[in-house]
Amino acid sequence: MPAQAVVSTHYVGRFFGTLVAAFAQLVRSPSHSRRAEAGRRGARHMLWLVAGIGAAIIVLMYVLDAAEIQLMPKRGTPSLWWVRILTDFGKSEYVLYTLFGLMAAVLIASAATRGTARSLLLGLGTRLQFLFFAVLVPALTGDVLKWVVGRGRPFVGGEANAFNFQHFVGGEAYASFPSGHANTAFALAFAVSALWPQTRFFMLAYALVICATRLVLLAHHPSDVVAGALIGVIGAMVVRYWFAARRLGFAIERDGAIVALPGPSLERLKRVARGAPGP
Repeated sequence: MPAQAVVSTHYVGRFFGTLVAAFAQLVRSPSHSRRAEAGRRGARHMLWLVAGIGAAIIVLMYVLDAAEIQLMPKRGTPSLWWVRILTDFGKSEYVLYTLFGLMAAVLIASAATRGTARSLLLGLGTRLQFLFFAVLVPALTGDVLKWVVGRGRPFVGGEANAFNFQHFVGGEAYASFPSGHANTAFALAFAVSALWPQTRFFMLAYALVICATRLVLLAHHPSDVVAGALIGVIGAMVVRYWFAARRLGFAIERDGAIVALPGPSLERLKRVARGAPGP
């Protein structure tokens, strides 16, 4: 067989082998000995979040929602063009497409490398998988809730009515609760902060800015964005537990706390990009 064909065959084999392995590691049986402790700890935290923030959502519906939307600029105000651009950074489709593209790039590159470089890329790929599913799971959950709840967006119906519901109707006009952008922004913020804790303040600021844009653009009521944030965080927590239970990117400590494992550093990834061997 010609040398070029041998190289091509080996690359294709490594490519599909890596692809199958990446999927298989996500669906294999959990193996971490402390997963029960992590499950109990996570369930307690989620219960407190749902109880506390759920109560806040109800209060917002009755006390603030109708009043807040009357203070915002009119929908379609030309001077808010920059807010409309900014808000798209929290759109689930854009975030997911970006993460999927990064995963594809890592898969293609890892199949062409060996040794330390390949290990670094595979480690990065696992973390990108976590980010992707940490956004995807709550986003899908939020879409189902939008259809079930059927809350009208601000001023749908002609007045500031915070209790305008048309359950199971679908359509953009009745897709206010929960906010999909807030859902995505907080899911991504939680996931990135879980992997790289030093980014948590920056990611929190990002998520809050996205939520603010949804209010200014009269896309949502305050309770919608709070509900979206809650679903995003809980969904990302569930995905983090799924990965930790399979020893993927996370470890579980004795008290059940989930912590990120050391991953590929930026400097080592730069070396891989330049073709230099890792240390």
